[in-house]
Parts: sequence; C-alpha cells; structure tokens
Amino acid sequence: MREANQTQVAEFLLLGISDDPHTQDLLFILFLCVYLVTVLGNLLLMSLVHVDSRLHTPMYFFLCNLSLADLCFSTNIVPQALVHLLSRKKVISFTRCAAQLFFFLIFGCTQCALLAVMSYDRYVAICNPLHYPSIMTWKMCVQLATGSWTSGILVSVVDTIFTLRLPYRGSNNIAHFFCEAPALLILATTDTHTSKMAIFLMGVVILLIPVSLIMLSYGCIIVTIIKINSAAGRLKAFSTCGSHLIVVILFYGSAIITYMTPKSSKEQEKLVSLFYAVVTPMLNPLIYSLRNKDMKEALRKVTTRNFPCRLGLSH
Repeated sequence: MREANQTQVAEFLLLGISDDPHTQDLLFILFLCVYLVTVLGNLLLMSLVHVDSRLHTPMYFFLCNLSLADLCFSTNIVPQALVHLLSRKKVISFTRCAAQLFFFLIFGCTQCALLAVMSYDRYVAICNPLHYPSIMTWKMCVQLATGSWTSGILVSVVDTIFTLRLPYRGSNNIAHFFCEAPALLILATTDTHTSKMAIFLMGVVILLIPVSLIMLSYGCIIVTIIKINSAAGRLKAFSTCGSHLIVVILFYGSAIITYMTPKSSKEQEKLVSLFYAVVTPMLNPLIYSLRNKDMKEALRKVTTRNFPCRLGLSH
C-alpha cells in the first residue's frame, strides 16, 4: 500500500492543442481575444439587466444566471490555458486538476439545467400567456435557478468522485488543454467501466433529460405559433425563442458529442471541447444581445445617457 501511494501521480502534463511554437502564439492571441470578449460581453449583459428596470423579468433573470455560469465556466479554463501557451512545461498539480474538473462540471451542468428552465419559461409565456404572471412568480424563478445550480453541483460531485477515485500511477500526459473527465479516464491504471457508466448516467440526467424537456417545450411552442393568425404575431413569437434555440443547439450539440457518443479521434475531441468550453461562452451574450430588441434598446439608453455626461454635454 505504501509503495502504491508513493507512485500515485502528483501532477499532470497538459499536452495542449498544438506543440508548434508559432501555432501556440496564434492560439494565445485568439484565446486572449475570445476571453476578453467573453468577460466584457457577459458583464455587460448582466449590468444592463441590473440597471434597466424593463429587463427585470423572469427571462432576463435566467439569462443573468446563464451569463454568470458562462463567465465562471470560461474563467475556470481559459486563463490557465493562456499561461500554458506561454510556458514550456505545461504542468498542473493533481489538486488543481481536480478543482478545475469539479468547477468545470458545476458551471457546465448548471448551464444545461438553466437552458431547460429557460425553455419552460418561453413555453409558459407563449402557450399560457394569461397565466404567465401567476406561474412565473419571483419565488418560482428563484426556486428554478436554485434548482439548476444545485443539480449542477450534485452531478459535478458524482462525476468528479468517479473520475478521481481511480488510481493514476502510469503516464501523466493528458492529451487535452484542460482537465476533462474523458481525457483523465484514459490515464487510469485500472478498469474504468464503472466510472464511465456513472458519468454516462449523469450525462443522461443533465444532458438528455433537459434536451427532451426542451424539445417538448418547443414542440408545444411551435404548435401554438402555427395557430396564431397574424403573421406579425408569429414572427414576434419566433423571435423571442430564436436566440435561446441557437444557444441550445450550440451548447448541447457539442456537449452530447463529447459525453454521450462513441469516442472519436483525440484531435476531434479537443476541437469539440474547444468550441463549447471557450467559444460558446463568448457567443451566448452576443447572440442574446444582437438578436434582442430590448437588450439593444437598453444598451442605447445607457450609452446615450453616459457619453454626453462624460463629454460635458449634459445640462
């Protein structure tokens, strides 16, 4: 037992996306730009919802929770990836790797639950508009948001335990740019069937069940929209769901490919993870802002109110 403990891996070497110095320099610039846009975009979205009273509605409350999860999700991964792109030895301790995995799963799984909650919100708004105020009360919104974060934590605890309980005494080279469960399981020096099954079942809970609920909600929404006689009314109803549907397809599509399908090449897995771990958190606030008239109006209102003051033009 003492010998086994002594040979337990104490740190991992993240191989990253590429070992070419020029490619790493380009990736550093790209990652830095994407991360800055992610931080600014999500902070701006949350700030606009906070300062504009017209946006104090359930939909924007859930959107703020999604932006917070996006911001934390990206911050958990990208800064370390930036440091490693400039480092010769891309080492991460076992403890830091475990922490990154744990928080990565919390924020990722919370997003899954929040997207399902947001689809339910749109379902009630479009299919039961008269009962919307009585159903989507602030108490209900807080409970749904709390449930989303709680489910993210619970799934993260299970996945992290079943990943890190395995012995890692052989190679410590992770063929990835951050600590993700599938990449870690490859390095385990024992049978990983039980852990893979547990992670798969958690994937069913946090991926396939929410996706099913989202599809059911949008099925009802589409049926309701088709029954609307006015073309303008149908367009307005579709526009309120369009942004959310785009985000659902981008996030769930890449996550399901990673956790719920047979494994492909390591390079393809890294590209898919790169998309939902780095790119998607940047796209979400842009999609909601650019496609949302209320958000653009709130931004215009804030900028026209603040810029004249800074220029000394206010009365």
